[in-house]
Amino acid sequence: MRDIVMFLIVAGGIPFILRNPAVGIGYWVWLSLMNPHRGAWGFAYSFPFAFVVAVTTVIALFLTKEPRQFKGGAAAWVLLAFVGWMCLTTLFALEPDQAVEMLERVVKILFVTFLALFTLHKREHVMWLILIIVVSIGFFGVKGGLFTIATAGADRVWGPPETFIEDNNAIALAVIMTIPLFSYLYIISTSRWMRAAIAVSIVLCVVSVVGTYSRGGFLAIVAMFGFLWLKSKHKISLGLVALLIGLAFLPFLPAAWEARMNSIGDYAEDASAVGRLNTWTMLYNLAVDRPLVGGGFEPYTHEVFRRYFPDYVLTHSAHSIYFQVLGEHGFVGLALFALFWILTWQLSRRIIKRTRNDPQSNWAYSLATMIQVSLVGYFVGGLFLNLAYWDMPYFLMIALVVTWHVVRKENVVQGQEPAPARAPTHSPITSS
Repeated sequence: MRDIVMFLIVAGGIPFILRNPAVGIGYWVWLSLMNPHRGAWGFAYSFPFAFVVAVTTVIALFLTKEPRQFKGGAAAWVLLAFVGWMCLTTLFALEPDQAVEMLERVVKILFVTFLALFTLHKREHVMWLILIIVVSIGFFGVKGGLFTIATAGADRVWGPPETFIEDNNAIALAVIMTIPLFSYLYIISTSRWMRAAIAVSIVLCVVSVVGTYSRGGFLAIVAMFGFLWLKSKHKISLGLVALLIGLAFLPFLPAAWEARMNSIGDYAEDASAVGRLNTWTMLYNLAVDRPLVGGGFEPYTHEVFRRYFPDYVLTHSAHSIYFQVLGEHGFVGLALFALFWILTWQLSRRIIKRTRNDPQSNWAYSLATMIQVSLVGYFVGGLFLNLAYWDMPYFLMIALVVTWHVVRKENVVQGQEPAPARAPTHSPITSS
C-alpha cells in the first residue's frame, strides 16, 4: 500500500512540475531529506523517484516562461569550482570504483542545487523551501521525541535507513539544524494554535536529540545556544529559560545518557573517540602526501590505513566534514569548501544588515538569523560527522541566495533604501 501511495504522490505532482519547475525543486527537497520511499517495503523502496523529479524539472524549465537567472554570486561560483575539483580528484582516486560511485551521488545533489539557483526567485519559493525542510526533518524529530518519552530513553533514536542521516549522530545534527527553522516559523506565525504546535514540536525535537545519545549533537546544540545567547538582547531571560529547561530534563535523563555525555572529557579512554583521532591522523598524512588531489572519495580501506597510519589496525570513515574533505580532495579541496561556507555566511550577514531596519523585510531578517544559528550547528556538529555532501546545508544556502535576490528586488521596486525602524521584536538576534 505504501508503495502505491508513493507512486501516486510523485506521479500526481508531475503535471504541476511541468507547469512550474519550482514545484519540482520542492519535491526533490522532500525526497532527499525525508526519504519517504524508505518507509515502503516493496518496489518503491529503491525506485529512483528523485531522478524522475529532476528530469521532469529540467524539462519544465524549457516549457514554462518562469524567470530563469543564475543567482548566488561568488558563493555559487566557488561551489561550482569545488564540484569541478571533486571531478578532478576522482581521476586520481586511490579507490576508483568507490570514488566514481560517490561522485555520481554528490554531483546529483549539487546539480539540483544549481538547478534551484536558476529556478527559485520569489519570497513564496523561500517560504515553501523552509517549510518542506522543517516538515521533512521535523517529522523524525517529533517522532524521535515521542519514541524517547515512550521508552524513557532506553533505546536510541536512529534516522531513515540507507540515507546520509541514518546514523544516530547524523539524525541528531539534522534535527538540531531544524530547530532554528522551527523557531523562524514560530516568529512569523500569527496563529496562536500554530505557534503552540511549533513550540511543542521544538520541545520534542530537543528530546529526540537527547534520545540519540549523540555527543556531537550535544556539543552542536550547546554551540547553537551559545551563539543565540551572544547575539541576543535578552541574555538574562534567555539564560534563565535554558536553565529551567535543563533542570526540568535532568531528573528524567537515564544514567546511560549521562555516562555517555561525561565521556566527552575522557576521550583518550573512549574507543570511538580514539578511532576518530586515528582516522583524522591518517587523513592528514594522506593529504600531506597528496596535497593537491588527496585520496579521492572513500579512501577508507585497510590498504590506505596501513600506508598512511600503520600503527592503527582498524578502519573508520572520516567522522568530520573537515577531515573528510581534506583527505578526499586535498588542501585545495578543503580551501574551496571552507571558502564556500565563508561566502555563504557573509551572504547571511549581508541580508541581516540590509533588512535590520526595514519593517517590510522582517521575514528576511529573521530567516537569515535563524539560518546562521542552524549553520553554527552544522559547523560544530560537522566536526564529528561525514556530512560534507549532505543536502540540507546546501538547501539553506539556496534559501539565503533567493532571499537576497528578493530583498534586492524589493528595494529596487521601492526605489529607496529601507527607512530606519526598530528591529523585529520576536527575533532573539540583533546582529550578525
